[in-house]
Amino acid sequence: MAKLPGNEQLCDHSGRPLRTLADINGLELRQKERIYSGIVPPRLFSMLAVSKDTFCGGDGKRKVRFIAPDGLGLLRIEVRMAADDRDPVFFLDIADTHFRQMELLFCIINDLHAPRFNVDVDSCGRDNCFATMGRNIPEEARAMAAGLFPNQTHHGLRLFAEFFPSFERFVDALGIEMIVAEPLTYDNAIRYEKYGFDYLAGRRLMQRINEGFKSGGDLYRRLDGSTPFRMPGVGETVHGRSWAIHDGLLDDVWDGVRIYKMIGKNAGVNTFPEQRRG
Repeated sequence: MAKLPGNEQLCDHSGRPLRTLADINGLELRQKERIYSGIVPPRLFSMLAVSKDTFCGGDGKRKVRFIAPDGLGLLRIEVRMAADDRDPVFFLDIADTHFRQMELLFCIINDLHAPRFNVDVDSCGRDNCFATMGRNIPEEARAMAAGLFPNQTHHGLRLFAEFFPSFERFVDALGIEMIVAEPLTYDNAIRYEKYGFDYLAGRRLMQRINEGFKSGGDLYRRLDGSTPFRMPGVGETVHGRSWAIHDGLLDDVWDGVRIYKMIGKNAGVNTFPEQRRG
């Protein structure tokens, strides 16, 4: 049963309630694409001149792809201006869980008119799996100087604030009460806090990081200028902290942080209340 004001339970054409992605994926193609198109930020269609009905651009070619296999509880949405584009404009991966939750796996929104930074490949041009299989330090330094966060290849389009409420309403319309996610970087975790998420695991780590970056703390003392990502003062911003952590400043690798949001509720968590913008 939907909880958000004005929201209704999602049903198929016959009135049968749809409660999971697997339920939607069992529908005929046109119906499930119509449902899933509601998750894509509406302004993206107008920005890219893509039809909400045909999902085609002015050249007549399809720009929006929905990967929603019948029998599986997962969905991938890709918006690409050309089929052979290296990067999508919009990329979303979500999945059902065994506990009737919705898992937000990835959401990427790229401004393809902005410069690209090859932080996603190693020095030999091989995919580095979010820097877990090697890093491209010169590109990372360039990206940091340009204001990007770890793992970002482009500046974004500032559409997440438009995407997330639509996504939450979609989850609510399935009668699901909880969204879960695993932030891949420190800045992701802080960003999700602002959208009302709390921690299933990792809150103590986030609090310890905040204490460590305060004047005299162990992480503060490690900002010794030994790399471009460890310059004194970077601990004052989410941007600087995230790059320092990405550079291995913590004793352990960034891992195991799990977050959740109850539909319609803001947990009010803020593990970096002293943050300075920048």
